[in-house]
Amino acid sequence: MKVLSLFLLVLLCGQQSVLSQGQTEIWDRFEVSLKGPETGNPFSDVSLTAEFSNGTEKLTVNGFYDGEGTYKVRFMPQKTGVWKYRTISNSKSLNGKTGTFTCIGPKQNNHGPVQVADTYHFKYTDGKRYYPFGTTLYAWTHQPQSLEELTLATLKNNAFNKVRMCVFPKYYSGVENEPKFYPYEKKSQSAAANGRVKIVWDFSKFNPAFFQHLEKRIDDLKDLGIEADVIIFHPYDKGRWGFDSLGMENDLKYIKYLTARLSSFRNVWWSLANEFDYIKTKPREAWDIYTRAVIAGDPYKHLCSIHNGSVYYDNWKPEFTHVSIQNGSTVEDFGRAVLLRDVFFKPMVYDEVCYEGDLPQRWGHLSGEEMTAAFWQGIVAGTYVTHGETYKNAGDTIFWAKGGKLIGSSPARISFLRKILEEGPGPLQLADPWKDHKTATADSSYYLVYFGKEMQAEWTFSLPGKSGPSEKRNFQVEVIDTWDMTIKKLPEIFEMAKVENYRIFDKRRKSIRLPMKPYLALRITEVSNK
Repeated sequence: MKVLSLFLLVLLCGQQSVLSQGQTEIWDRFEVSLKGPETGNPFSDVSLTAEFSNGTEKLTVNGFYDGEGTYKVRFMPQKTGVWKYRTISNSKSLNGKTGTFTCIGPKQNNHGPVQVADTYHFKYTDGKRYYPFGTTLYAWTHQPQSLEELTLATLKNNAFNKVRMCVFPKYYSGVENEPKFYPYEKKSQSAAANGRVKIVWDFSKFNPAFFQHLEKRIDDLKDLGIEADVIIFHPYDKGRWGFDSLGMENDLKYIKYLTARLSSFRNVWWSLANEFDYIKTKPREAWDIYTRAVIAGDPYKHLCSIHNGSVYYDNWKPEFTHVSIQNGSTVEDFGRAVLLRDVFFKPMVYDEVCYEGDLPQRWGHLSGEEMTAAFWQGIVAGTYVTHGETYKNAGDTIFWAKGGKLIGSSPARISFLRKILEEGPGPLQLADPWKDHKTATADSSYYLVYFGKEMQAEWTFSLPGKSGPSEKRNFQVEVIDTWDMTIKKLPEIFEMAKVENYRIFDKRRKSIRLPMKPYLALRITEVSNK
């Protein structure tokens, strides 16, 4: 019996054990960490995937090497209940590992990843509306820790819920510092003729510390309720590090590694590039290959876009969930923003419309009024706009590049607009896109009229007749000063007459007095007939 017991003990120890890993929230991150080979090149010599299953549902995800003999697989469960997993690897020490965990319901502030909703808009997975009010922080994760922490403190006290940010460091006017971490291991470094350090990289080996730091900052954004619009490639290298000219083979390895690490983060969006057409080392036809690689590496299908410089990409392709556009003219005046929306039939995010600041470049010196008006023009048209600030700040930092403090006048007004939008019954669209580019509607009981720079002493109450309210319905008007951030409710009640030449007027043709100021808006809501 002793011999038999010993034999059974040895047999059991030789089997792959099923490990219980506790509980993970739905849409949160479950992680398997395993020890494996360190010799050779673990990034290329060792393959690792894992199959997760919950009843009849199965999903295979890529694992990755995280340095110091540690391999990881991350999974974002999208269904509650008990999940099982089994690893598949060409390394015996990593192959066939099994385990279970229980996926529980979401806690407060966990609404899941953002998805497209109603063709032109967004929702979280749990159905909660999401309106993107983004800002730009290209190289904020490549700064000293104190500056990164100051950036997070700034974001905590502002209304921005999306951040456009680069993976690779950036070398450009306003951001020329060396980062603390680099994405690849160094082969060698030496002094260059220009006084800088010349570094030779081993593009076959990633630097896990770089990606661990990036992940920490993305989690920091998640804790603030902010989506990370992760820019995979950009043209702002200029030979400084060579990360913009890795060659397609290395580019695809980088995409596979990045998506294996980040796909399980619920607040990640993919932006294939910033100004893709300015990256001269990558031909236009390469972007389809890179896009498909991102989609293949992300089993959860996070939002995905590509951003242009001067030439638009093929945003109609199904791999792109929404459209990310650089074009300041689209939100300079009425009737422009809606045009591209009607071309692509996807959510339109005007991610670069120039920035509030005082740089000499034409893209870097919008006034606060102009930046705020750009947001209103986009929102009224049923589209969305991203902020950026280029004032020089303490320590010669610029928020758009490095982060830090916001000193511009538009963020408070943008926050005011976000509150107005979120108080409404739903996302907006133009009530009559053919003829009325100032009046937006969420439904026939709610309208928002924006006047922009126009000043007038009087406005005759009228609404677009197309799909407008029926006769005898009553409405009340609030005058919104979008700059002073005030809302004044007017006492008058307006009763709808019949449609007349595509417009619906008050039955007595009432008008309202307005202050002679620019940047006014009207919120018009239905009230009870009683």
